Amino acid sequence: MYKLLATIKKDLLILSRDKVGLLVMFAMPILLAVVITSVQNSTFELVNDNKIGMLLCNRDTGDAGRQLSAAIHRFGMFNIDSVAAGLTDEQIKNTMHDKDALVAIIIPPGFDAKLSDKAAYVASKALNDLGVSEDSAGKTTLHVTPVTFYYHPVLQTAFRQSIQGTLRSALQIVENKKILQTIYSSLNDAAVPDSLENEMINNRVEVNEIPVSRDGSRNIPNASQHNIPAWTIFAMFFIVISLGGAVVREKQNGSFARLKTLPTSYLVSLLSKQITYTAVTILQAAVIFSIGVWIFPLLGLPPLNIPGDVLGLLLVTFTCGWCAAGYAICIGVFAETQEQANGFGAVSVVLLAAIGGIMIPSFVMPASFKILMNISPLHWCIEAYYGLFLEGGKLSDIITNILSLFAITVFIQLLTVWGLKRKNLI
Repeated sequence: MYKLLATIKKDLLILSRDKVGLLVMFAMPILLAVVITSVQNSTFELVNDNKIGMLLCNRDTGDAGRQLSAAIHRFGMFNIDSVAAGLTDEQIKNTMHDKDALVAIIIPPGFDAKLSDKAAYVASKALNDLGVSEDSAGKTTLHVTPVTFYYHPVLQTAFRQSIQGTLRSALQIVENKKILQTIYSSLNDAAVPDSLENEMINNRVEVNEIPVSRDGSRNIPNASQHNIPAWTIFAMFFIVISLGGAVVREKQNGSFARLKTLPTSYLVSLLSKQITYTAVTILQAAVIFSIGVWIFPLLGLPPLNIPGDVLGLLLVTFTCGWCAAGYAICIGVFAETQEQANGFGAVSVVLLAAIGGIMIPSFVMPASFKILMNISPLHWCIEAYYGLFLEGGKLSDIITNILSLFAITVFIQLLTVWGLKRKNLI
């Protein structure tokens, strides 16, 4: 025990002198967590707080164009700036740049007339099928000139599809109103009463949105719940820069050879490093989680909600940290130079994070990456954390993730021992 404690003290002293390593282990993940969460939270607010700039050009002189413009305004998703109907498409595109508008919608001329013709055709077909109107077989449906939708290339696919969905909903409202008016006037030879029109057009089924959680809570996960666990794991595995380099330096300066002449084993030194750096990873998690809980609200960011199962959170953090320490030591054992350890270690962590679901959500991964994803320890780390933070699960719900991570950690440890024996270091 005395040998182990002395070795731990030595590793702590070496770590305290590694200023760059400490910056990588603490400053980098904190900066990443703050920046990425801020960007993602701003992205959510861009949609939720209706800040998308839009130019609206209505070239139609009928009721349908005005109704469509009013419907788009009612949705409340955009800061709408109406432009003159006489502007050309090229002028409108230039105006988008001048007014910093991400999208522009152009309602074509004759939109009302074409939509009325289409509504008359649809109404005639419906009345004919009901047997209350003459045969409409001789009539042909008319295609309405499409509404033009310009968008800035910086607009991502998800935003563009959301805006298109809103535009289609507005078009559907206008078209349904036209068809309803046509059918009603054909049957009653009168205009549709406003009360009946509002009841039929606006009486839509509501959608009850509920996030899936294991504990039955309805708290909607925020940007902090997604990003804090992810970048904490990233920080843990980036101890490879400090720990992997330390192992290489010990090989190069003859520490292994000197240990063979002493009444101790290098396995004690490896155990010391694992204990020391596992404790460092737990400290990393405590610091980053604390920032998420107390500092994020002061920065205007959503606070991190700590899971109710604290024991499960501690076990996941310990297992992730232990795996990260074992991986760093394994890299240091097989690397021949400190440059190899730092370069390969950093690149490999980024790759494992990419295929493990840290940088890209696992559900959008192509099928060919599923096997690679399952062998990435960071995948099981993030799945365990998400089970607690996002799904409100308990230890029993994430035990499969912990066991999978434990199996990978044991494999890394065995690979490290094999590498030490192969190099005659133990």
